[in-house]
Amino acid sequence: MAACCLDKGSAVRRREREGTKLRAGRRRKQPERLGPGGGPGGDGPGSPATPASFLASASAAEKSLRLAFMEELMTRARGGDVAGVSEVIYDMIAAGLSPGPRSFHGLVVSHVLNGDVEGAMHSLRRELSAGLRPVHETFISLIRLFGSKGYSRRGMEILAAMEKLNYDIRQAWVILVEELVRSKHLEDANDVFLKGGKNGLRATDELYDFLIQEDCKVGDHSNALEICYEMEAAGRMATTFHFNCLLSVQATCGIPEIAFATFENMEFGEDYMKPDTESYNWVIQAYTRAESYDRVQDVAELLGMMVEDHKRLQPNVKTYALLVECFTKYCVMREAIRHFRALQNFEGGTKVLHNEGNFGDPLSLYLRALCREGRIVELLEALEAMAKDNQPIPPRAMILSRKYRTLVSSWIEPLQEEAELGYEIDYIARYEAEGGLTGERKRWVPRRGKTPLDPDVAGFIYSNPMETSFKQRCLEDWRMHHRKLLKTLLYEGLAVLGDASEYDYIRVEERLRKTIKGPDQNVLKPKAASKMTVSELKEELEAQDLPTDGTRNVLYQRVQKARRINRSRGRPLWVPPVEEEEEEVDEELDELISRIKLEEGNTEFWKRRFLGEGMDRSQGKTIEVEQVEVSDLMDDVDAAEDAVKDVEDEEGDEEEEVEQTETEIPDGERVKYKEAEAKKPLQMIGVQLLKDSDQTTTSTKKSRRKVSRASVEDDKDEDWFPLDIFEAFKELRERKVFDVSDMYTIADAWGWTWERELKSRPPQRWSQEWEVELAIKTMQKVIELGGQPTIGDCAMILRAAIRAPLPSAFLKILQTTHSLGYVLGRIGCCGSHCCRHGDRWNHGA
Repeated sequence: MAACCLDKGSAVRRREREGTKLRAGRRRKQPERLGPGGGPGGDGPGSPATPASFLASASAAEKSLRLAFMEELMTRARGGDVAGVSEVIYDMIAAGLSPGPRSFHGLVVSHVLNGDVEGAMHSLRRELSAGLRPVHETFISLIRLFGSKGYSRRGMEILAAMEKLNYDIRQAWVILVEELVRSKHLEDANDVFLKGGKNGLRATDELYDFLIQEDCKVGDHSNALEICYEMEAAGRMATTFHFNCLLSVQATCGIPEIAFATFENMEFGEDYMKPDTESYNWVIQAYTRAESYDRVQDVAELLGMMVEDHKRLQPNVKTYALLVECFTKYCVMREAIRHFRALQNFEGGTKVLHNEGNFGDPLSLYLRALCREGRIVELLEALEAMAKDNQPIPPRAMILSRKYRTLVSSWIEPLQEEAELGYEIDYIARYEAEGGLTGERKRWVPRRGKTPLDPDVAGFIYSNPMETSFKQRCLEDWRMHHRKLLKTLLYEGLAVLGDASEYDYIRVEERLRKTIKGPDQNVLKPKAASKMTVSELKEELEAQDLPTDGTRNVLYQRVQKARRINRSRGRPLWVPPVEEEEEEVDEELDELISRIKLEEGNTEFWKRRFLGEGMDRSQGKTIEVEQVEVSDLMDDVDAAEDAVKDVEDEEGDEEEEVEQTETEIPDGERVKYKEAEAKKPLQMIGVQLLKDSDQTTTSTKKSRRKVSRASVEDDKDEDWFPLDIFEAFKELRERKVFDVSDMYTIADAWGWTWERELKSRPPQRWSQEWEVELAIKTMQKVIELGGQPTIGDCAMILRAAIRAPLPSAFLKILQTTHSLGYVLGRIGCCGSHCCRHGDRWNHGA
């Protein structure tokens, strides 16, 4: 019988013959049913449970035979062959060998590998009925099986049985919890873990981490926090990893204050729990995706804390993507552009920003916001970054405005009144389609005291803001650049122009002021008809194709009637054309302006300035004559700067006296005063730094005025500060309230090498030709990324090329239009958005 179960080899047959000789002796000496070590029925003389007397009587032949059976049994058990294991056990009995705990262990293992719960339990009962004590590995195998099946109750019963047999159940308990977690029975795993913890079992560090992480992945914050408490009670403190797991749940609950409270505990805790980049990411995400109110200021504060800690941690691709999403949603596009440029340094950064279209599709929001503000140069940068990352353009990014103009054309200067759709709109049907009958139709309601969110956010889709054209954006950038130049000129004085005269200084200043002010933006209104001459009345009537015969009274009545009709129909009133004055080009003046160097972001320059290098003491003494001019300029330039506000407040009481003094100063002497006055804002920066330090007391603006006036009389006052700029900087260095090593920007901290170059580059002036070139590039890039410009887009670009005029672009535009399957006809080339519906309104067919 044994020969049919074992291999057909001579060695096995020889062992079987040797086993037959031992049968008589085996029958005469029966083993005990159950001993303290499993009795003589153990699985071999090497078993620790085998008595010493039995070991002495066992022969070498029996040992080798039992070893052969056990090798065969375990081989079949590892393969999950239940029938083969049973046959080997029967052969052992036939050969006179009693199966012991390890034989039954092989039988249980074979059932476990097949996932047979009932078979494994039947084998265990059979072993117990034979009076044997199962080995520890048998219980471990059953624990793994019950854990993988999610049978937590049966697993607890096995643990209780192990405890009765005086086995250490800690390892089995850990394995049961791990298997329950892996089989997605997290709630049962938490119950088993907490019951074991209350009974004094201590988990491994890996189990604590694994269970906390898995609980936080499914959003079970309560159990994760309770396990953290159990871990700390066991003597292991929570680290940055555990706090980040808790932050991952708190960041998605919609209440960012909870996440920030946890973040503060990390910030002021021990070194092993300090926040890392992931911690910042979770809190930034909590503020960014909160739906309550504007959180951009909170994110800015977090950003400042992260920059201050730049020596310990640096942002990653997720940090930049979240910051771009935040600043885009809250319409702070300058900061969004800065962080998007940093995001381009990471491969696949646009894919992370897109995030598969989740959370409002931040990539589409960013592209549409750029287009809405007329920032097409930055839009092309974004499209090129998407092409580098193989990120196709999302369909949502193409639809932008209510006039059916898309990403390709919405920023081009629009017509005064765009054409109608070309077909009748059923407003009742549209109202019903939007959910008007069921109450699901979304309405836009501005939040009280807050700037509305981006129109793409749910609830704002029915009120898109008015787009800014590319021409307007270029003009605004041009003015802002000249504001900075004028501020630098006033701060630095005549020395910034190099070898120039006082007259040149005045000319440059007047030119910069004129550029900042821009042309008169007064809305042209028609002259009152009663004050118009006969020729003026005839000119207005003739321009509107109305009869011009009759007396002055008849012409007057006719003009009045025409104006009433235009007003009732919503048409603009006719005004005589005004020729725009061509700006005179003064190359000498432009060369002088180009000498003014902006030192934005140049930390080394300001460090040298703080140390007193690069400043000329002979520029004159400080006087207070031109303060009104400087404060007036600051009102126009940038009223938000704190230093300038302090200057305005301190000199506000002396405004009348300054005005009288200013009128008495001739133009030739004005430059000298400006050179001396140039030091005041720098001095005020020093004062502000001193006031912000911990060594000074806080005070209101009025009290600051009183202190500054009384400082001359009382030098012992704690707010005393020297008026001379060199002495002020020296005093700052001696008091050690500010150090040169503390002077750095976000570009220095995070390695934005490109920012200084961009800031020093003057903006390019708008031209119709440049606008057409950018439009063609945008259209081609959008097509390359899988977008579909509309026929209205093509018509808009063609109209802009005709306005330029730029005949060389006509052919390229028409080729692209025909490659898209559009045909521009008599009406289509007008650039109206009605051409978007080419299938319903085929003009040129």
